[in-house]
Amino acid sequence: MPDFDAQNFALGLTNYLVLLFSLSFHESAHAWMALKLGDDTAASLGRITLNPVPHIDVFGTILMPLLQIFGGFGVLGWAKPTPYDPSRFRRDVSLRRGHISVAVAGPLSNLILVIVFSVLLAVAVHSGLPQDVGAGLLNVFKTGVILNVTLALFNLLPIPPLDGSHLLSWSLPRDLGEKFDSFAHGYGTLLLFVLFFSGLLGWLIDPPQRIVLGLIQSLIF
Repeated sequence: MPDFDAQNFALGLTNYLVLLFSLSFHESAHAWMALKLGDDTAASLGRITLNPVPHIDVFGTILMPLLQIFGGFGVLGWAKPTPYDPSRFRRDVSLRRGHISVAVAGPLSNLILVIVFSVLLAVAVHSGLPQDVGAGLLNVFKTGVILNVTLALFNLLPIPPLDGSHLLSWSLPRDLGEKFDSFAHGYGTLLLFVLFFSGLLGWLIDPPQRIVLGLIQSLIF
C-alpha cells in the first residue's frame, strides 16, 4: 500500500471542493434559465442553490471524482441533471429556443467562472501576497480556471446526458433530432464510461483546453 501523501491529498481535496462549487453553479444556471423562461420545476425543488447536496449524483459527483483523486488523476465529474418541463415555458418561448437556452446555460456558467477565477488569479499573482497565503490562493484560483474550462468543454460533448447532446438535438431539424435522441440515449452512459477509462476523453478535450488555458496564461502572466 503506498504511503499517505498529505500534500497530494490536500490538493485532491481542494480540487474536489472547487468541483462541487462549480457543479452546483452549473446546475443552478440550468434551473435559473428554466425559471426565466417560465418553468419553475427545478426552482421548486430547490435546485437554484450553491449548496451541493440537492445536485449530487452518487456516481458522477462522489464516486467518480474520488476514484480519480485516489488514482492520481485530475478531478472531473457531473451532477444530477436539472429537471425542467418545456410545456411550462412561456407562450412566447419556442421549444427549440427553450431547450437550447436551458442547455447552453450550463457551459456558459462555467465560462463565467473561468472569467471570475482568472480575475482572482491575476489579482493574487500581482498583489504580492505572503508566500504562505498566496500559494494556497493561487492553487484554488488555478484549479478554478482549469476545472471550469474542462467542465465547459466536457459538457459540450454531444453525448447524453451532457448539455451538448441537447444543443445538437435541438439545433437539428426535429426529425433528425429525434433520431439522434433515440440512438444516443441508449449508448450515452456507456460511451462516457469508455471515454473516461480509455483516455479518449483527454484526447478530445486537451487540444481546445490547451488553447484556452494558453490564452488565459498569456493575459495573466
